[in-house]
Amino acid sequence: MNVLDSIVTQAASITALRRDIHAHPELCFEEVRTADLVAAKLTEWGIPVHRGMGKTGVVGIIRNGTSDRAIGLRADMDALPMQEFNTFEHASKHPGRMHACGHDGHVAMLLAAAQHFAKQRTFDGTVYVIFQPAEEGGGGAREMIRDGLFDKFPMEAVFGMHNWPGPQAGRFAVSPGPVMASSNEFRITIRGKGSHAALPHMGIDPVPVACQMVQAFQTIISRNKKPIDAGVISVTMIHAGEATNVVPDSCELQGTVRTFTLEVLDLIERRMKQVAENICAAHEAVCEFEFVRNYPPTVNSQKEAEFARQVMASIVGEQNVDVQEPTMGAEDFAYMLQAKPGAYCFIANGTGDHRQIGHGGGPCTLHNPSYDFNDELIPLGATYWVRLAEAWLAK
Repeated sequence: MNVLDSIVTQAASITALRRDIHAHPELCFEEVRTADLVAAKLTEWGIPVHRGMGKTGVVGIIRNGTSDRAIGLRADMDALPMQEFNTFEHASKHPGRMHACGHDGHVAMLLAAAQHFAKQRTFDGTVYVIFQPAEEGGGGAREMIRDGLFDKFPMEAVFGMHNWPGPQAGRFAVSPGPVMASSNEFRITIRGKGSHAALPHMGIDPVPVACQMVQAFQTIISRNKKPIDAGVISVTMIHAGEATNVVPDSCELQGTVRTFTLEVLDLIERRMKQVAENICAAHEAVCEFEFVRNYPPTVNSQKEAEFARQVMASIVGEQNVDVQEPTMGAEDFAYMLQAKPGAYCFIANGTGDHRQIGHGGGPCTLHNPSYDFNDELIPLGATYWVRLAEAWLAK
């Protein structure tokens, strides 16, 4: 691997920062300590800082030369509201909060790149290092854009990166087109009429209505959309009743819908509403249908994805750059890619062998209480950021 020596020599200090962030996780839009740490380091390295965009976001502005060209590199900062099982020294010090998705590592890799740029400005133009809050459900990317991210800091393209457990460390993955799904939620309330369970004909039972609805939703996937178009409808919660001998007045369904295109999402939402309302009508029940669109699909630009792949190959070799298999997980970097060309890639985090003694008994997978970011990735990920920006501004 062609990792930059200047980044390797600083890896220990950046690793210490990463572990400090891991030990002090902050939830979406609460990343005050993390933002303070990021801003302090950027300032220490002589990088001008803009704060408060998207509430707790931080943007570092690294300029060199005379070119007015610019590129954006983004890392997310927030943690998850979950209990950590790890007991090693840098485990979370705050119950119910954990960096279980590696955003601490994402911050560390981008800080390492920023530190390199501050010392060795081997480019002509501007590199914006974007430290974004609230990826885990808060839509921090959307809020930074609303606060003028791309107006105040005009850039030609923006790039993001996420660690990916499983593949051996030292690998990347990137592809054009959809790489992560849209994330959407629904809540359906079926209002019937309660009665004694021994006299069901005296009421309108919402439970069998709900059962029919759950089954019918899957025909939208199998019979309404094209088989080659990806889509998922998952009913994940059903709430009804309080006693075994009472037919309840109502039943509530909740769940998620995932798609790779807005066209399929439009179809699923429309058909779900029709199915829900008409099944309720057939049983003389009343339907209350609510559908909330959260994150849009993350879609990589063709040119930018290919450019990123070439940069990766120059660092780790063509054989270590994989086709990026799309996942039904969601990512709010999608908002940035709706506004600017760019690409969102994966960097392999390994299988978990890197974890220190004291890690939890579970697997080292994202959103798992036994997860920990692989610090070996910091020099590699930072090198990718540096080479990407240098090559982009040089082309």
